[in-house]
Order: sequence, then C-alpha cells, then structure tokens
Amino acid sequence: MQTEQITAPPTVLVEAVNVTKSYRAGARDVEILHGVSLEVRAGEMCAVMGPSGSGKSTLLYTLAGLEAPTTGVVSLLGRQTRDLSRSQLAKLRRTDVGFVFQSYNLVPTLTAYENVALPFRLRGVRPPADQIRASLETVGLTKLAGSRPVVMSGGEQQRVALARVIAARPRIVFADEPTGALDTHSGAVVLNELRAIAHQADQCVLAVTHDPLVAAKCDRVLFLRDGYLVHELVQPEASEVAELLADLGNTQEEAAA
Repeated sequence: MQTEQITAPPTVLVEAVNVTKSYRAGARDVEILHGVSLEVRAGEMCAVMGPSGSGKSTLLYTLAGLEAPTTGVVSLLGRQTRDLSRSQLAKLRRTDVGFVFQSYNLVPTLTAYENVALPFRLRGVRPPADQIRASLETVGLTKLAGSRPVVMSGGEQQRVALARVIAARPRIVFADEPTGALDTHSGAVVLNELRAIAHQADQCVLAVTHDPLVAAKCDRVLFLRDGYLVHELVQPEASEVAELLADLGNTQEEAAA
C-alpha cells in the first residue's frame, strides 16, 4: 500500500494582521491603512498595486519595519516587530531583509563594489570578494565595479542596488517601484533577478509597482484602494491586472467627486 506524502505549506516570511497606520495632520489623526491582513510565503513573489494615494508605499514601509503600525501586528520571519528593540530590528534588517528602492540608496562616495560590500561591513563581517564580484557580474556591471554612482546611469545604479541584495542573500526583499525609472533592458534584468531571488525555497519578494507587466511576472498581486486590501489575483495576465487597476482608479475618483 502506497503511503500518501503530505507536503507542508511554505513558511510564512511576512505577515500582517489587522494592520492600521495613522499620521498626525494638524489637530487630527489621518488613517492611511485600514485593517490590512496578508501573508507572503517562502518561494513567492508578490506585488502590491493600487491607485495613487492608496497606501502602497506606507504598507511596504510598515511591513519592512521602517514604520511601526499604529495597531495590528507585523511579523517578519515569525517575529513580531513590536516585540523587537530598535537594535534588534536594525539587526534583522541588516541580516535578513533587503531593499531595492527606486531612489537606489547608494552611498555616493563609495564605488559599486564598496556599495555592494557595505551590508557585510555594517554587520562586522569581512565582505566575501568572490560573492560580491559574482553579484556584479550577474547584473552586468563587472566593468563598473570601481566606479562611483555619479558616473553611472539610473539603470546602472539600480543594478548596483540589486547586486547588493543578491550578494547579501536576505530572506525577504522589499522593492518599491524597482523598475519605475529604468529602460526596458535594465528593467528586465532587475525583474528577472528579483524573480530568481523570490523563487528560492527560503526567500520571498514583496514589490510595490504601478506596471501591469511587472505585476504579471509575480505569483500574486494584491490591490489596495483607499488603504483597504480589496482584491487579489493569482498568476495574473497583464491585461487582467491593467483592467482591474483601471477599475479601482475610476472607483476612487468617483468616491472623491
């Protein structure tokens, strides 16, 4: 008699439970996120989309531990961020969380090689030279290893930021419009590498994007409207994403009118 094998579900690496986020505006509090709950599992690339002002970046920063939720619970690798001290949270971000932002976040006085090596130095670890060179080669920047950001194009700077993530091998990667300011070739390089990172057994990627073509490369797409998580698509087509995004934008404009 053949025994049926039961496969355990992938590990949840990022979790939000009833998360709200408010900011003080004059004499009142303005709530940006309203009870958002979600999970991102190992081996998954997930996109967050929504009309302008829907709370996408606020959600990303809150999930990444860069902002504290007003209420609710955010967990990274099974640890609730509210239970971590500032130093513990900073250590978690240095070791297990990576960022690919549209603003690149490179140190202008450091070369491409030194920028990629920086996370290791911040952890007090000797940078692994072979690993750093390999990550620069992966994104096609071997010849610019000794160059500083000032002489690089936007696409090249973004690829340095991506090489930094590839070399550090964090379990969670947060990406904020990672291809928004890139040409077609650079955007494709960044997107393909993010997919490769996400589809490792113990890693995941959560990306905010406005581009349906980027979202269609993701395993799931979550849609925000006015701070509420309102829809989810699994393995979507670009046309399906674009249609739903347009509908959400129209609905938001009608509500504001």
